[in-house]
Amino acid sequence: MFTGLVTHFGEVRSRTEAGDTHFRIAPGFATGALAEGASVAHAGVCLTVADIAADGYTVVASAETLARTTLGRWRPGTQINLERSLRVGDELGGHFVFGHVDAVGTLVSLEAVGDSHRLVFAAPDKMARYLAEKGSIAVDGVSLTINDVDGTRFGVNIIEHTWTKTTLGGLAVGDPVNLEADMLARYVERSLAR
Repeated sequence: MFTGLVTHFGEVRSRTEAGDTHFRIAPGFATGALAEGASVAHAGVCLTVADIAADGYTVVASAETLARTTLGRWRPGTQINLERSLRVGDELGGHFVFGHVDAVGTLVSLEAVGDSHRLVFAAPDKMARYLAEKGSIAVDGVSLTINDVDGTRFGVNIIEHTWTKTTLGGLAVGDPVNLEADMLARYVERSLAR
């Protein structure tokens, strides 16, 4: 479980196809703090640390993960948001993020507003029921508040800190992003559907 408060940038160092897809990750933190089997959110996708070395670690993605997230596009040099799993007693500054991506969305517009940036994303139709004004959503693992909703499109405002400390500042119109709906929205929708 995560909070959607990205703590480090990571970089994909290599990609190897060996049954499943193995990614070598160079994190922005010391690998000595990790244990094999640890969960780390990579651009919002919870992946298990399979192997650790001084210069990075390896995670493995199945065909299912590649098909349902942006990981299929990862190549050496790809920059990613990283967040280590939540520990009991840690501050809950964002919202509960599970690393279970619901869909891939697309950035449809971007504009500077004062010192902030307004981003509008298009989500697949199946996500529309989870989008609510002032609700939470994780975009590439970043916990964000939805400012407004228009069908399957939703807008967010990114402050300068988030713009520079996550990969959101490097997005361009048309780029795909991993989307995870707020877990509370999922359960409320399921309860109301009964």
